[in-house]
Amino acid sequence: MARFLANRWISLALVAALIVLPGLILPSSYYFRVGALVFISALAVIGLNLLLGFAGQVSLGHAGFVGIGAYAVAILPARFDVPVLLAVPAGMVLSALVAFVIGRPILRLKGHFLAVATLGFGVLVAMVLANEVGWTGGPDGMSVKRLEIFGERIRQPRDWYWISGTLLLIGMAIAQNLLASPTGRALRALHDSEIAARVAGVDVARIKVTVFVISAVYASVAGSCLALLNGHVTPDAAGFLQSVEMVTMVVLGGMGSLFGSIIGAAFLVILPQALTLFHEYEHLMLGILIILIMIFLRDGIVPTLHRLLMERRS
Repeated sequence: MARFLANRWISLALVAALIVLPGLILPSSYYFRVGALVFISALAVIGLNLLLGFAGQVSLGHAGFVGIGAYAVAILPARFDVPVLLAVPAGMVLSALVAFVIGRPILRLKGHFLAVATLGFGVLVAMVLANEVGWTGGPDGMSVKRLEIFGERIRQPRDWYWISGTLLLIGMAIAQNLLASPTGRALRALHDSEIAARVAGVDVARIKVTVFVISAVYASVAGSCLALLNGHVTPDAAGFLQSVEMVTMVVLGGMGSLFGSIIGAAFLVILPQALTLFHEYEHLMLGILIILIMIFLRDGIVPTLHRLLMERRS
């Protein structure tokens, strides 16, 4: 256990260094914005990785919870005059309640049936956000009031870089503590074999719903931060392509690896920005790189590199 705790603190220190050191040298607001997008995406992907990589439960509609969190900070302050700082936890509670209600029936499904059910949830959320014009502004979306802290309006990408980085570090620590708890051991048992976990005394239904709710809360916080960073939100935040992108980040970084979640998010956020230099070949090159990674790093970037390092040492 002591060795595990040491590794846990080392990984947290590494994440903190990856946040702080670039923040001291980034030259412009553009780079701070890209960094904030990486941290926000990584926060959502950590939650999804708990569900997909550790519990082995597929979700193709997780962007729906991102949309709930994003529109919570847009609708509540605009329509009900709720302070933005209260709208964020309100979105978390709403996402948790929705996840609990829909999680109990759909998590009884397995395989492609579960994938289709979660996909349907994501599509439903996106349709509601696009059609409820009076509340959400419809397909054009709506503006989002800026966050104010001690009377200071937060709007600069530099500020959001540090806020989102801090939230990512907190989310990483919470996920590590969860995995070190009996619930985390139950998640691993569930991933390996649902039947064996049930025989060992694990309440499989409760564990599934619990991790689904937790992952929804992570996605909701990320959605709120994204809306506040942009100052505007559209139904695309809950779209199917966003869900696919989140799953791709999990797979690329490494399923069952929290640090891999950050690497996968950084890969899919930063690389498209770099490939814009190639203009019309941007998407082609991005697709080729993803295919090559999946061929040569089948377990994901972080787990494969870790395994190769261990083999080299031995």
